[in-house]
Amino acid sequence: MMFNLNIGSEQTIDDQQLFDVIIVGAGSAGFTAGIYTARDGWKTLILEKEASGGLAASTHKIENFPGFPQGIDGSELMERFQQQAERFGAQLAEFDGVSRIERGANGILKVYTEGGKVYRGRALLLATGSRPRKLGIPGEDEFYPRGVSYCATCDGPLYKDQDVVVIGCGNSGLQEAEILLQYARKVTFVEYLDHSIAEKVLQERVQGNPKAVCKLSHEAIEIKGDQSVTALVIKNRQSGEVEEISTAAVFIYVGYQPDTDFVHGLVALDDNGYILTDEYMRTSVPGIFAAGDVRANNLAQVAVAVGDGAKAAVAMRE
Repeated sequence: MMFNLNIGSEQTIDDQQLFDVIIVGAGSAGFTAGIYTARDGWKTLILEKEASGGLAASTHKIENFPGFPQGIDGSELMERFQQQAERFGAQLAEFDGVSRIERGANGILKVYTEGGKVYRGRALLLATGSRPRKLGIPGEDEFYPRGVSYCATCDGPLYKDQDVVVIGCGNSGLQEAEILLQYARKVTFVEYLDHSIAEKVLQERVQGNPKAVCKLSHEAIEIKGDQSVTALVIKNRQSGEVEEISTAAVFIYVGYQPDTDFVHGLVALDDNGYILTDEYMRTSVPGIFAAGDVRANNLAQVAVAVGDGAKAAVAMRE
């Protein structure tokens, strides 16, 4: 895709402008693609419905992204991504989600936002990532955010010297629990499976911490409380025994679901709602690409999202 570039020097984001590239999602994949396209002189707009950074920005410490031997705070890493993209001229618009996308005349894509804007672009990258999956049990919605949380980095310090529960012993649950173990008096881990699927180094850190209590083969069935959370009810999947755990907060990490509601019927999705792409990040619609956690059969890692963003940006040149 070769662009007939008409790069302006203005920095004000005007929905009457025609952008060479519109990127939906200001996370690892979106910012990486923005670095590439803006550096190549393409007029680049990055749209984000919340604060920039995506899920990576809410991660306490990222230790497996190359170049940071001691690890780096997720919010700091994403801030560096943003600064680099903006240094090359990418424009960022936060807190305005995309509601729908249309293909106009001559292949121009129209991006409609919830705030009433309509942006036009020659190419589009979907890098919206994923959001935490809910348990769907009684009390989950009722007590959010009054003790129910999906972000230990955000809310962990609120529960200093209190007992809390983490549901899910995968990478996300154990990684985020590291900050909880710094503040909480006790952290009880509840896992549906009879084992943890997290990386060995994360399991070892939790198992070696005297504040940690692990309950494998247990299912969360209800969150109780008054003004805020006071207890979690769990069931032993082997014995059927029901137990009530006193807790000030429940942190939930049971997987993620793609943020693709606004592209249903536009691009091809798999059965779980993730976007199908080829090896060049191209979707089923010409001119629309996808990168990062929103892609089907993808590994939810910052390093992978960065690679996806770079591949998508390079593929747009063809």
